[in-house]
Amino acid sequence: MASRIAVSATPEVARGGEARGRNGVVAFLVVCFSGSWLYLYAAHSWWGLSLADPLVQLPFGFMPALAAVVVRRWVTREGFAGAGLRLRFRDAWPYYLAAWLGPLVFAAAAVGLAGALGWRTPGLSSLTDLSGGLPAWAFVPLLMVAVPLLTPVYWGEEFGWTSFLRQRLCPGRPVRATMATGLIWAVWHYPLAFTGYIEFSDLPLGLAVWTVSFLFQELLLGWLYDRSGSVWVVSLAHGGNNMVLSLLTGFLLGERAGLGVNTVTLLTTAPMALACAVIAVGAHLRRKPSARRRTATETGH
Repeated sequence: MASRIAVSATPEVARGGEARGRNGVVAFLVVCFSGSWLYLYAAHSWWGLSLADPLVQLPFGFMPALAAVVVRRWVTREGFAGAGLRLRFRDAWPYYLAAWLGPLVFAAAAVGLAGALGWRTPGLSSLTDLSGGLPAWAFVPLLMVAVPLLTPVYWGEEFGWTSFLRQRLCPGRPVRATMATGLIWAVWHYPLAFTGYIEFSDLPLGLAVWTVSFLFQELLLGWLYDRSGSVWVVSLAHGGNNMVLSLLTGFLLGERAGLGVNTVTLLTTAPMALACAVIAVGAHLRRKPSARRRTATETGH
């Protein structure tokens, strides 16, 4: 059932050859991880910079895209055809809409789930201090407007992870490739838990919960990429996950309701897991009629 959550197409890998594809994956991981982690160490330990500062995060966030560019240009020499760089807005607009509104729906579901579990969930009035003198509710549309504007920033990660790495891991096994990409993506973030970006009261448990969240995010991002054919759709969704889902629920449930980081992360992961299950069930139901037609054709009935 789950094997149809995402359908990965890898024509450029086939064109480049299996061996060259493996070399590209290794080179990408070496450049991405060494460059990213060295920068984090230097920023935190040598320069004394705070990783909570979005400007300090930028070089870290663009390292996956830089690694993908280096590999495409100088290692595999495959170029950028098939890299999902076209906007494809005319054909993919429903997925742009889903990428933009989805994180807001997930945030509302997470807050609703917290309320259903009996945890205190403050209303939007708790956002008054963040709305710059505007009504408290204005903070939400301000975030929604900011997400498309910040989409190029999140392209820095998605051009590396979803557009490049995911297409080359486990050829012919799209869900396995997506899960592997999500796991690698999560591990790439781990140093942030030691450099002031996020603080877990229970570090092993926090990293485990964080990893689960990344896995479900990548399943949804992979599905959006396969359906839209554009890395800009997944970059928009990634921006929404950070700027709306994580930020909004962090303010409403973390700082204002007193829930821990692990709890808030689980609350935001739950609706994403449900969305993945719905996608999987839908794909399974669509596959059954086609399977019956093939059987009927083969048996002559």
